[in-house]
Amino acid sequence: MTRAFPENFLFGAATAAYQIEGAAFEDGRTASIWDAFSREPGAVIGGDNGDVACDHYHRYPQDVALMKELGLQTYRFSTSWSRVRPDGGAVNAKGVDFYERLVDELLANDILPWLTLYHWDMPQALQETGGWTNRDTVGRFLEYAGTMHDALGDRVNVWTTLNEPWCSSFLSYTGGEHAPGHTSVAEGLLSAHHLLLAHGETVRELRGRDASLNLGITLNHTVADPADPTNPADIDAARRVDGQFNRWFLDPIYRGVYPDDIIRDIRSVDADAVARFTDAVHDGDLDVISQRIDTQGVNYYHGDFVSGTAPTPERTPLSGGPATDRVGRSPYPSSEGIHPVERGLPRTAQNWEVQPEGLTRLLQRVWTEYAEPAGTVLYMTENGAAYDDVAVVEDGETRVHDEDRTEFLRLHLAAVLDAADAGIDVRGYFYWSMFDNFEWAWGYDKRFGIVRVDYDTQERSLKDSGREYARIIAARAL
Repeated sequence: MTRAFPENFLFGAATAAYQIEGAAFEDGRTASIWDAFSREPGAVIGGDNGDVACDHYHRYPQDVALMKELGLQTYRFSTSWSRVRPDGGAVNAKGVDFYERLVDELLANDILPWLTLYHWDMPQALQETGGWTNRDTVGRFLEYAGTMHDALGDRVNVWTTLNEPWCSSFLSYTGGEHAPGHTSVAEGLLSAHHLLLAHGETVRELRGRDASLNLGITLNHTVADPADPTNPADIDAARRVDGQFNRWFLDPIYRGVYPDDIIRDIRSVDADAVARFTDAVHDGDLDVISQRIDTQGVNYYHGDFVSGTAPTPERTPLSGGPATDRVGRSPYPSSEGIHPVERGLPRTAQNWEVQPEGLTRLLQRVWTEYAEPAGTVLYMTENGAAYDDVAVVEDGETRVHDEDRTEFLRLHLAAVLDAADAGIDVRGYFYWSMFDNFEWAWGYDKRFGIVRVDYDTQERSLKDSGREYARIIAARAL
């Protein structure tokens, strides 16, 4: 059976500045928190960093040509705060010029620029004054956002404030897995609030400048299922995962409130952290955070299957984090009694479950409970998988026969179509990632791309998954 995509459905791919650009200290760019964090012993597998990455800063015309070859209609990329306003200070004209040239190249190839302002590369100088735990950082972010709009507002219509604030708050300031690598419940809560406040202030500012802009945010989500749907402890564990991963961000953005049940949960384990958080939420903050948005990006990689009791031989524990030497903690502020367990699904090379039906349920839930009542449209802005690709040379050409990723792509596009068939207004899909790249704490150990990058030679090779994606795009059907 052939299944057609809606006429207004956009096909794209996504990347992030620190993961692909390289040129880490060229043309005025200074250190970001990821430049600093990746140099801490044991923080990143292999001691890798983004100094060169995919060298996209120098090779962007070739990379855009590859996007054109694939038939991409849109390209989601982030701009580097550390390149545009180094150290959080004055505007760096050379940094701005790079993004002007990139956008012009995309437009010349009929590819819609989909710009994300923050994909985790805060200037390290701002982190040294508290980073996202410091309310003043909101003002510095607004200055940076204004600089980007000054430069690109005449050519870029789609503006995303933040990518995955759960990662840049709880995973970074509470879990310790991402930069700056802290393990504080209070810092995670403060960071989450200030990130959302920066989002709201930016939406208000850009809306005031140009009411025609498409403004939004991208959130990563999970589907949290109890291992035993009749066991109250398992049901409660799933509630807390959902609350700390999904609702902590959805509720303030769409409803202007933080979830009371999760605040109570966290208070029971760290009352001082909640007191600091409560003091940080000023009058009017939630009105700013809940500014109307046009678009929400949905990022989905896998769901969660959780138990409220410690795993037994019948319930194998499940883990999926990078095997670094760094000591961290759970990114969930209230983590006691949350145990991910095995349920027999296929796995990626990161040990992440492959669960496409969870994507359909997720889109249905976000649409019905949040986006539709607010008049917000959904886009799948990240979805992809890392597998242990093997490159072979056939007839003088490098080929990667990545059957697992190709099937992952098909299954998740089918899940998006299932959601569309159910009446969910989801208008696009961005595969993560366009290129193999620096995968944060995993370094270069895992490859997500539909384009293979040889990190020694910077040669690009279209994988079989990329060829299949191009075929789907051309047919506009699965």
